Amino acid sequence: MEFSEKWGTDVEEAVRLALMDLKLDRDEVEVTVLEEPSRGFFGIGAKLAKVRVEPKKKEVKEEVAAPEPMREKATERKAAQVPVKKEKSEKIETAKLEKPEKTEKAEKKAEYKETNKETKKPEKKKRDRSRKEKRKPIIPREPEENMVEIEEHPALEFLKETTEKMGLTLDITAKLGNNSIFINIQGKDSGTVIGKRGQTLDAIQYLTSLVVNKENDKYIRVVVDAENYRSKREKTLEQLANRLADKVVRTKKNVRLEPMNPYERKVIHATLQHNPNVTTKSEGEEPYRRVIIELVK
Repeated sequence: MEFSEKWGTDVEEAVRLALMDLKLDRDEVEVTVLEEPSRGFFGIGAKLAKVRVEPKKKEVKEEVAAPEPMREKATERKAAQVPVKKEKSEKIETAKLEKPEKTEKAEKKAEYKETNKETKKPEKKKRDRSRKEKRKPIIPREPEENMVEIEEHPALEFLKETTEKMGLTLDITAKLGNNSIFINIQGKDSGTVIGKRGQTLDAIQYLTSLVVNKENDKYIRVVVDAENYRSKREKTLEQLANRLADKVVRTKKNVRLEPMNPYERKVIHATLQHNPNVTTKSEGEEPYRRVIIELVK
């Protein structure tokens, strides 16, 4: 790995995460601060620190020319060794020619390995393909034809006013459906809106939902996304769930995931609900509630 870019609540945390990623010590790398951290507005939307950490370039030592007498001696030694090397290579060539052909047993073993390899590959591809086919969005959205792009809405007004007070430069658009509104945020400060593991984005979505449904009799579902983060995070969680499920089957031991919000726990449960080898359950109290993956007994 040539370099690692990491986010953190401060520069030191970001550097520590990058060092873990590169498996290097602090004195073996060069650190470049890409973004300075900031506390944000009322503690919401605090900017994370971003650093780039890359290994120090090794200095190339110049070869020092040897004095004339030493150079002559080295040339003489090299010339003296040439016949020996040639003789050695001749012996190797002779040994290769005299090497007996593979026995029938060895040939059968090689043939068995090749056949076994060919039969295993399609099974693995088939399993990976079936996982991809099963993958569907955990949080369903209204059909695109039901969504209409809008320019005025209480959700848009709230988000624009909030992000402006936070000092962020963002492009906010929205689409309204029958019973939901989808808001997309883009721009150079979108990383600040997302926050660590989407925590800031979830908080903004919750506050926006309160504003939208404050005086409405009919509940409107609010989804706030930034730079397609939710889709990427959902895919990452699905891959994590499948990998940990395979680990449970292999080791016969339960796996306890780190605490997650309700949406992320739902992704894990939904991903493994059709897996015949494992089962999932949640334990603990918010905000420390977590998913446990267990082997089916």
